[in-house]
Amino acid sequence: MTKQLAGHLLVDCLLAQGVTHAFGVPGESYLAVLDGLYARRDRIDFITCRQEGGAAFMAEAHGKLTGRPGVCMVTRGPGATNASIGVHTAFQDSTPMLLLVGDVASDCRDREAFQEVDYSSFFGPSTKGFAKRVERIDDADRIPEYVARAFATAMNGRPGPVVLVLPEDMLTQLTEATPLPRVDAVQAWSDPGSLRTLREMLLKAERPFIIAGGGGWTPESAQALQRFAENWRLPVGNAFRFQDTFDNFHPLYAGDVGIGLNPKLAARIKASDLIIAIGPRLGEMTTGNYTLLEAPRPRQKLVHIHASAEELNRVYLADLAIHATMNAAARSLEVLTAPPDVPWQAWTASANEDYLANLEPQQLPGDIDMPAIVGLLQKHLPADAVLTNGAGNFASWLHRFYRHHGLVKGHKTQLAPTVGAMGYGVPAGIAAAITTGRLAFTIAGDGDFLMNGQELATAVQHGAKSIIVLLNNGMYGTIRMHQEREYPQHSSGSHLNNPDFAALARAYGYAGVRITHTAQFEAELLAALERKEGTLIEVTLDPEVISTRTTLSAITQNALQRLL
Repeated sequence: MTKQLAGHLLVDCLLAQGVTHAFGVPGESYLAVLDGLYARRDRIDFITCRQEGGAAFMAEAHGKLTGRPGVCMVTRGPGATNASIGVHTAFQDSTPMLLLVGDVASDCRDREAFQEVDYSSFFGPSTKGFAKRVERIDDADRIPEYVARAFATAMNGRPGPVVLVLPEDMLTQLTEATPLPRVDAVQAWSDPGSLRTLREMLLKAERPFIIAGGGGWTPESAQALQRFAENWRLPVGNAFRFQDTFDNFHPLYAGDVGIGLNPKLAARIKASDLIIAIGPRLGEMTTGNYTLLEAPRPRQKLVHIHASAEELNRVYLADLAIHATMNAAARSLEVLTAPPDVPWQAWTASANEDYLANLEPQQLPGDIDMPAIVGLLQKHLPADAVLTNGAGNFASWLHRFYRHHGLVKGHKTQLAPTVGAMGYGVPAGIAAAITTGRLAFTIAGDGDFLMNGQELATAVQHGAKSIIVLLNNGMYGTIRMHQEREYPQHSSGSHLNNPDFAALARAYGYAGVRITHTAQFEAELLAALERKEGTLIEVTLDPEVISTRTTLSAITQNALQRLL
């Protein structure tokens, strides 16, 4: 058999797993892998990024979009630690991902060699880190075994990130090993007895409510979920930043269960007598800091369906815990026989009415009407557009006012970090444009954009187009809001002196424009849609417009009155 470099074999193993793109920053520790990518450049694209955090976010976004691990390649030490933000995002967002780290040579280990890191301690599950598995490949002949196991681990159960460490000298070994076949996720099916119990619980309920979200959803499972909800006339809310799980235009939709929650929806969840949580971890953001559902034992009856047995009964003691992947769970639920009539039809109808009423905006000051701008996005963006954002109050405009058809129509349309990582939106949008060919739209804040705005250079280099609306209010708005709430009139560290964002975008090769009035936006959006290159539209936002519901001054005054 013909021998080849281990670095080339690694690339062949990625190809065998269906990998079409790898995102990364090149490093001398994995030159043999880069040479393998060059040799197979007609089959796999290496996307050269500008910072490892941006590269890891792109890989995580790719994993969300495809359901298979997004691949990120970085060098040892600083490269891996920079990439850790994307690994943490993949962990909390339940996204399959593979981080490949070029490492010090084997004969230099454990001497604090140049850029040496103990990756098992840094990332590993044994140290309460944020990777499902961390392994080092010391034998080139075993590369196929490690890569196949990494893909299986990343996809099975609760999806998540895996880290493989690649010693520099191992990658230059010659090997006759060949790739293993493609690995697919294993489906865990609902226990028939549990399904019968769930049906009995539904028949006894008066105010049931579904919360859907988490990782592992496909168009087929989303469609099966919709049929289950229709059969039983159940109201459905989407978990925090999984707003494309259930069609927002459906008459059973009740809204997103996350930050900036509709107060009427919060009250409805508390008043429910049966919560059916399908897929989400039921983390802090979805549960309103563990108040909508009280931990560890909710006042409501709780059915929790999750792909990971380890997640069930970990935070919440469920009345019924079902271990099942989303495809299997939804397909089991859709054939659950419903009665000809249910007593909660008015409850379901009013849930949707509350959601529609929440689309009516509050009156806020300034020359920019953000609900109107989101309305223009709804009007002009294609239905399969991928909408991305990082972390900050700016994202709440999309979360509250934009309506996703989502997975039920065949496409994932929201990429948003449930981990709350700033700087995610720009690289995620670029990754979506590169890997799907669909229109990618990003909303960003001024502080958020400056975390990873350099990746516009990556977009231009690889021919990707995204449209970015950047809301510039001259501050870290979320932090300032909390400061005024807790320490009124004691602003510290949240003010920003910003560059000319439109000029900065043009320097990277994007079109860059600035608007100061709502009436200017539609023409600029239409022009951006027509351009071949990407566009950044800077929107000058009044600092008073701190959220979708209130002003900064109102928060300050309420805090001062509370302190009197």
